[in-house]
Amino acid sequence: MSFVIRAAAPSDLQPLYEMAKLTGGGFTNLPPDRKALKAKLERSATAYSRSDGTVGDDLFVLCLENAESREVRGTAQMFSRVGQTWPFYSYRMTTLTQHSKELERTFRAEMLSLVTDLEGSSEVGGLFLHPSERAGGLGMLLARSRYLFIAMHRDRFGDKILAELRGVIDERGGSPFWDGVAGRFFGMNFQEADYFNAINGNQFIADLMPKHPVYIAMLGESARSAIGLPHPSGRAAMRMLEAEGFAYEGYIDIFDGGPTMTAKTDKVEAIRNAAEKRILAIDDACETPVLAAFGHLAEFRCCYARIEATDGGINIDSVSAENLGVQPGDSIWSVGR
Repeated sequence: MSFVIRAAAPSDLQPLYEMAKLTGGGFTNLPPDRKALKAKLERSATAYSRSDGTVGDDLFVLCLENAESREVRGTAQMFSRVGQTWPFYSYRMTTLTQHSKELERTFRAEMLSLVTDLEGSSEVGGLFLHPSERAGGLGMLLARSRYLFIAMHRDRFGDKILAELRGVIDERGGSPFWDGVAGRFFGMNFQEADYFNAINGNQFIADLMPKHPVYIAMLGESARSAIGLPHPSGRAAMRMLEAEGFAYEGYIDIFDGGPTMTAKTDKVEAIRNAAEKRILAIDDACETPVLAAFGHLAEFRCCYARIEATDGGINIDSVSAENLGVQPGDSIWSVGR
């Protein structure tokens, strides 16, 4: 059984909706709302069809498809530049150091400051794999396919890239961080705020969120302990991001307190090491495992493949060649697994 990553199409609305109902909350980029998902797919189609190679306010949606059954079993997204339509808010952890000469003591207070530091960055997000497919490296295929897409369309993305990880969600589907911080000002619980944000954007944060720093010491223990922690299901994703060169620099999500990971785009491992090579032959004796991708914009396809380097190019196995729709003479991009 093989799987292929491809550009999402309007016909993917129903499978994406079915997967959205499985996310369990706190997954803003994949809301269980047909209208919102339809709008995402329309925005993605516009991005794929845009011909000028510049950084725009684009959203690219990818789908993971079973190559035999054609079933959609996962999805991922890329935003070319955040903070264009709506301000991109984060909390950033900062420290205020003060000294008392009389007490001969130095006090350090940790604070959360509302910032828009990350505006203009690109974002990878919206990664969701159907629960029945969480084996065989498909999560890594989904995640790293985005970096190959960026490498192949580098002029459409910014010089900095971020990834937001879902924060701690309790057994009731609530967020201890939201309850301890923003929920006090908005008169709505986490599920309501998260859904509203997914459907309508976060301008209401600008309208209602207090702009002064929040002293962490004044928060309850449950809210404090959630700051910068990923949801248990996101720990593997955090490790994958770290392996690619992303780092946690004190930015957290304003809703659930989950960590925001950042990196220089050209320093991301899969982007930095991606290479374009010409196919010389189809050969099932190839043994080197890679992620391989082919196609411009809406024609993009990516899969696991086996290749061998030869003088002047590479050979590729027949199944991968069929999945990518390539033949000798075509050039593919690849990065090691």
